[in-house]
Amino acid sequence: MSESIARNPSTNSKAELRKRLLQARNEAQAAGHADASLAAHLRGALAHYAPHTVGFYWPLAGEFDARAIVGAWLERDARRQAALPVVAMKGHALQFHAWTPDAPMRIGHHRIPEPLDGQPVLPDLLLVPCVGFDDEGYRLGYGGGYYDRTLAAWPDIAKPVTLGIAYEACRALLPRELHDIPLDAVVTDGGLFASERSI
Repeated sequence: MSESIARNPSTNSKAELRKRLLQARNEAQAAGHADASLAAHLRGALAHYAPHTVGFYWPLAGEFDARAIVGAWLERDARRQAALPVVAMKGHALQFHAWTPDAPMRIGHHRIPEPLDGQPVLPDLLLVPCVGFDDEGYRLGYGGGYYDRTLAAWPDIAKPVTLGIAYEACRALLPRELHDIPLDAVVTDGGLFASERSI
């Protein structure tokens, strides 16, 4: 992706920026060399934050697939939990239900697999997929606002660490809206980048 595309959102609508970043993400994943580095940095982030319960995501096209890493993380300690998002109602906050690699799944809203019988859990670390991200931890998603609504509704006493998952090719200068909530950190094929407020 050229510097003019990634760093100059004033010349592009948010929808156009999202389209270009999605293309950059797909190209980064297809190139095949970024996933191994991203996986190593994600394993390091899990060791650094040492969560009890990890909420993550079922990968869509172009998204980094964290399932094997989360599955291996679960195997190392029986007290650990993992959870996937469940869309109980379109446009509402996400719920997170318990997941294991052999959990039965169903197709939920937006045709995304989710646990069939998982118990609701409250993750203390949340892996958040990014279409794009900036140096201050703000992310660009798909435009549905699910994660913003979910984090806004989360109990203050139990706010999770939010860790964006992205490719370096998708680092950009992003437009922001009042409801946007920055991530605590972003892990990419280039490393783990914590925001200033989380240091």
